[in-house]
Amino acid sequence: MRLRRRSFGDCVKAFFAFVALAVLLVGVPGALATQIGWPLPNGVPSFDWLQQEITVHTFLNILTVIVWLAWAQFTACVLVEMKAALSGVGVPGRVPGAGPSQLLARQLVAALLLVGATAASFAPGLSQLGNSYDANQKPTVAAAQATPGLFAQQQDQAAGAAAVLAEQASHAAAHADAGGSTAKQGDTKYYRIQPPEGRHHDSLWEIAQRHLGDGRRYKEIFELNKDRVQPDGSKLSEASLIRPGWIMEMPGDARGGDLVEMPDEAPNVSPDVQQQISDYAQTGDHAQGAGAQGGGHEHAGGGATQVSVPDQQRPAHDTGHQQATAVGAESDSSFGLPEALLTAPLLAAGLLGALGRRRRQALWQSAFGAVGGRRGMEPPTPTGDAQDVQDALLVGADPEGVRLLDRSLRGLAASLAEESRALPVVYAAWLSNGDLHLQLAQPAGKPPAPWQQGQDQTFWMLSRTDAERYEDVDTAAPYPGLVSLGTMDDSRLLLNLEAVPGIVSLSGREADRAAVFASVAAELATNGWSDRMTITLVGFGEDLTPLAPNRIRHLEDIEALVETMEAETRQRRGALGAAGHDSVLTGRTGPAQHTRWAPHLVLLAAQPSAEDAVKLAELAADASRLGIGYLVGTETGDLPGAAWEMEITGQGKLLAPLLGLELDAQLLPAAQQRAVVELFVEADPERDTDGPATAPPFLVDISEQGRPAVYARLVGPYEIIGLDDPDGERSALLHEALALLLLHREGVHPRVLSSALWPRGVTDDVRNALLDRLRDWLGTDPDGTPRLATDASGRLTLAKTVVSDLDVLRSLYHEATQGKGVDSRAVRGRLLTDALVLVRGPLLADRPEGRYRWLTHEIVDAQLPLLVADTGLALCEFHMEKNRAEKAIEALNAALRTAPADERLWHELLRATHATGDTDRLTVLATDLIGRSGARGLPPRTEALLDELLPAWRDAIAAAG
Repeated sequence: MRLRRRSFGDCVKAFFAFVALAVLLVGVPGALATQIGWPLPNGVPSFDWLQQEITVHTFLNILTVIVWLAWAQFTACVLVEMKAALSGVGVPGRVPGAGPSQLLARQLVAALLLVGATAASFAPGLSQLGNSYDANQKPTVAAAQATPGLFAQQQDQAAGAAAVLAEQASHAAAHADAGGSTAKQGDTKYYRIQPPEGRHHDSLWEIAQRHLGDGRRYKEIFELNKDRVQPDGSKLSEASLIRPGWIMEMPGDARGGDLVEMPDEAPNVSPDVQQQISDYAQTGDHAQGAGAQGGGHEHAGGGATQVSVPDQQRPAHDTGHQQATAVGAESDSSFGLPEALLTAPLLAAGLLGALGRRRRQALWQSAFGAVGGRRGMEPPTPTGDAQDVQDALLVGADPEGVRLLDRSLRGLAASLAEESRALPVVYAAWLSNGDLHLQLAQPAGKPPAPWQQGQDQTFWMLSRTDAERYEDVDTAAPYPGLVSLGTMDDSRLLLNLEAVPGIVSLSGREADRAAVFASVAAELATNGWSDRMTITLVGFGEDLTPLAPNRIRHLEDIEALVETMEAETRQRRGALGAAGHDSVLTGRTGPAQHTRWAPHLVLLAAQPSAEDAVKLAELAADASRLGIGYLVGTETGDLPGAAWEMEITGQGKLLAPLLGLELDAQLLPAAQQRAVVELFVEADPERDTDGPATAPPFLVDISEQGRPAVYARLVGPYEIIGLDDPDGERSALLHEALALLLLHREGVHPRVLSSALWPRGVTDDVRNALLDRLRDWLGTDPDGTPRLATDASGRLTLAKTVVSDLDVLRSLYHEATQGKGVDSRAVRGRLLTDALVLVRGPLLADRPEGRYRWLTHEIVDAQLPLLVADTGLALCEFHMEKNRAEKAIEALNAALRTAPADERLWHELLRATHATGDTDRLTVLATDLIGRSGARGLPPRTEALLDELLPAWRDAIAAAG
């Protein structure tokens, strides 16, 4: 990691900090003593003193006492901050009631110490970022930074030493094969962790950089020292901070002046340190030979508690089911589906959900067009890259994981609100083996049930089993700024962008950075654990706005961004002050919930100039308290005000060396980004709809000669005519697979089919075996053509002789309104009547519980009621042309059984009933409508129609009821 040199600006800041401290610590008391003197009385005041008139002199004395107290408090803050900074151990304690004063003291002390430390020395780790605000809780240094399950806990030294000696024995042979330790004790080198410079803790990466010439060799140091008891009784885990006084055994080729040889060769080392190194050397792998013979794994003296590495095999209920199992098992048959979306379950679920909502919106918006031929009943079928991306979204999405994450976070917020506790500051969340781990900025006490304390006091953990017990609660989303960055050791990291006290910088090649920025923007715009937010994109992403026009805002340059954010920062500070909140977190709980506390996340892809970088750093200094987050791209990796520095490599690794993180990055490459945007643009309800009405994707020959070989009834209870019921336990799967294929006549990708039938993943052989059974069950046509085929793109398609009642319903309506029925009234009436007869209830009305979950991704559940309503309306119009009101009412009632919420059907039913001339019958219908409307009351258009048809309806209904 390249460190920034001290600049002239650093020296200027240090000088002014020294002057300010001198004035505040020495000048203020000096001025008070010389100009005003001692303000308190020289003796014990009598009772008469309290009855004297308050003069200007008395008032000045009171003010002087207040100034003396403020000076004393600030002096205490400076002493506390100086002690913590110089000792380098932990973080300073909080001086009571001194939030702003201590913050000022901290900044002045830090600026003064800057002359002796590099700027990188002030880059806090993920577990140390909480010292910029939140004066309600005492901050502490978290012991861990990365994957849950890899965090060390404090140990009893004696018991822990015995346990580690036994445990290390089993690894000795493998470690020796890997060259993990030196063979001769006299050649072994050690490094003793020194107190941090300024406020920066050393890391394995930096030690490897200094003494091995390559920071990436930190893993070698970790392998040499993992699980060995340190002098303070604790142990090194891969993710933990290393602490002053710890000892690290080093590889044999380590070089550097601060390395220590064995004690007898290091006369300059104190006897205590020599003894510590000697004791530590006895626990290395080179000392395990004898112990391996009979050590075993039993813990002496009752043993020591240790968090083990989580099992890399995901359980069946894991939230990342498709990534670990389905994707891994079927990687050899992906047919070119983009892996970037297959391995991004939360992003894919957000995009898929948003796309479904967009298509439904377009469908409903189209429903208010003219009865008959209108465009929009069938969404356009994607092709090419867009089709591949849509399939990847269907395979990779984990909507259940998103639902559990959202419910868990809202449930936590509700529980804390019931206990009148503030939301803790959360920097990150880890999804690991189905469990959710929240990493807090500082300890926040005991978590509310069913949450549990994690590996240390800065982690709250919720198991998957407990998360499934949560119900939906009416509370604001507490952490809407969480966004996926990637995976590490099979755990997924979500960084809370709005909580980081400063800028998050991202370096790397421009194309690689763009893929990260696009992924972050797309997930923030569509995720399911947020309510409202603003996402400002600068220097990229103008084409991403269709994903969420209400969330995404695009700015052309940094100048416009700075102007915008300066105004918003002032506004948010004022709003927080007026509301009496110290941060947006306290504004998201209790009665103070308001959209003003929604986050504003800024994604700046282009490298800012030096002047702009300083302005952004100033804006970001207080941003986390205000709910504003900044992710900024940089070519050099050197950005002022960066609290967390990341780098994206050409191999898709997201590195944060000072934090010990090396993630498999979540990306949205340019090709997939364009395809995703294409899907959303095609589904835009505001797009130009001029042109012919959209025809169904599959039209059936509705003549007598077009009788199908296999006929499936999907509209209502599921029935199949023309095939024998398959025997065995695979029958339900075969029926479900056929239903999916019938609803997608354009073809179904094998990966989509398997992920629909087995959401938790399945191997190739199991899927292929089912497809073989499905082919055998469906059979062949008389000419020998198989009824289940594979097209040129590898997708599964059904023969035209396999038909569903939904296909027939669509074809009948299309023919009645756009085909032969247009020119023939008699044909139109017969076709519409035949279509309405097919409707026996909702789609797949008797489907088994727990199956057909893929229907949540479909819009057919919205299409079918609209299609039935359109058919009923068209048949009503057909009968009303001949004044057959009763026939029209019969058709409308039949349609209402499937589409009871369609306002258009009720309006036509009111008109048809009015046409009968039966006022009492119309009054009864109006009363029924009012009862159905509930507390919200009748829609305005319905009320206006009743006023037209039954002017006295309010009095009549009141008298009747």
